[in-house]
Amino acid sequence: MTDIRALVFDVDGVLVTGHKDKGGWWHADMDKDIGLDPELFQRAFFTEQWAEIVCGRQGIEEPLAKTLADLASHLSVEDMLDYWFRQDSKLEHTLLAELETLRSRCNLGLNLATNQEHRRADYLWREMELEHHFDAIHYSADIGHAKPDDEFFAAVENRTGFDGLHLLFFDDQERNVLAARERGWQAHIWTGMETFEKALLTHGL
Repeated sequence: MTDIRALVFDVDGVLVTGHKDKGGWWHADMDKDIGLDPELFQRAFFTEQWAEIVCGRQGIEEPLAKTLADLASHLSVEDMLDYWFRQDSKLEHTLLAELETLRSRCNLGLNLATNQEHRRADYLWREMELEHHFDAIHYSADIGHAKPDDEFFAAVENRTGFDGLHLLFFDDQERNVLAARERGWQAHIWTGMETFEKALLTHGL
């Protein structure tokens, strides 16, 4: 008899693995595709402001508009977001299929727990149709805290109605797994499908 009542998955690095065609960095072809140097973009945009954006204290549009005005004035904010989200969209369909099989034989909740700003969270849920595979997406901009903050995990517990003993969590970042374990979650560092398969055996699923 298992204590697990819900599975919780990180998104990037677990369920979504980067570039839509080849995995890895979504921005690998950015210079060729849209005329924006990816290294310059990374340095200019993903600064201290990103923590404010990803925790929902600032929208993405205004700071992105400023970066584009400096580096690529030919691009609009919507052009950039559309490119970014479409490129960073390689779904792990094997995992989704396994989850469908698991759900068909076990009455388990399926949740996402991810550091995302509002726009991409909505894209993941609706445009990539993760809403058809999971019960809920718990994301940092909505919660107001990001992994590995304790407040993030507490919010997921409150939203699912389960404490850590009943939550089986997968994340590719060790710091997030360790933080979840501190709250008593059954947390595993994701290294591929073998992580999932071993965890199911360990927890009697």
